[in-house]
Amino acid sequence: MTGDTPNQVLALPASSRFQLAPDFSICRLLNGMWQVSGAHGYIEPARAVAEMFVYHDAGFTTWDLADHYGPAEDFIGAFRRQFADRYGVQRLSEIQGFTKWVPRPGPMTRHVVEHAVDVSLSRMGTGSLDLLQFHWWDYEDERYLDALKHLADLQREGKIRQLAITNFDTKHLGLITDYSIRIVSNQVQYSLVDRRPEARMTAFCGEHAITLLTYGTVLGGLLSEKYVGRPEPGRSQLNTASLQKYKNMIDAWGGWALFQELLVVVKQIADKHHVSVANVGTRYILDRPAVAGVIIGTRLGVAQHITDNARVFGLALDVSDYASIEGVLAKSRDLMKLIGDCGDEYR
Repeated sequence: MTGDTPNQVLALPASSRFQLAPDFSICRLLNGMWQVSGAHGYIEPARAVAEMFVYHDAGFTTWDLADHYGPAEDFIGAFRRQFADRYGVQRLSEIQGFTKWVPRPGPMTRHVVEHAVDVSLSRMGTGSLDLLQFHWWDYEDERYLDALKHLADLQREGKIRQLAITNFDTKHLGLITDYSIRIVSNQVQYSLVDRRPEARMTAFCGEHAITLLTYGTVLGGLLSEKYVGRPEPGRSQLNTASLQKYKNMIDAWGGWALFQELLVVVKQIADKHHVSVANVGTRYILDRPAVAGVIIGTRLGVAQHITDNARVFGLALDVSDYASIEGVLAKSRDLMKLIGDCGDEYR
């Protein structure tokens, strides 16, 4: 493949790409790397990096990770080095690596902020972070605005290409916008079960040219054929952090019986279109206002769903599909009232 142009490398259709910024295109299905953090079992580094080539060559070129996802940033660094050796440094721009900075609240001096960015730059083997997503635990500590100001300065200096946030609610996204800090995206939980972004977030994003990157869209694997008609799983069967997390979300949303009703309807739609249950749930969210991309977890070297995920880009849901889904969702609880706005479950 040496010498191929990026357009020749990509096996996915043009609809798989989203222009996140004027000079910055991403794959609308992002490879999520939370699964390498240790909470989902052991990931063998050499196998993981080797499999990253398979994802990239299939067109899944965009990676979502974080400074605290175990060796995730190191995996990106190793992948970039091997990629440059194999294809040449000039093709490294085909890879999009989105990391997060999740500091403990405290003094946010220029030194503190720049040191964190420099660590990620070193681990990921790059001179500029494609997208830095900032998270803050405590809204009452307003030093997050200091951190964002320094990050914006580092962006102007070239250490960060695009500046973003993760799990901020609409109110505080508004405060950041009022502070004249340009945010390109907010990463939030968004699925058939958790539709809280629709209450406030998507309208605000639409008004301010901000996009959403979504996670939890396939509920850690619970939104799949595997669980259709299955009895409610006990804790011992929920053997990953994702399964445990999203089973709790299902319980808050309406419980296992209502989720089974949703699975049956989604399975009928999937069968009609010759796709998977996960494809339907993913397509539904990709079609929502302000959504730039959906993050799908990758258990590198353990399990792979590249072929199935690619079917999302050939799927078009019709009016009857939406009506069937909405009929079930109307029976669920209001998670905005139970939990609060996007990210409030973390505070």
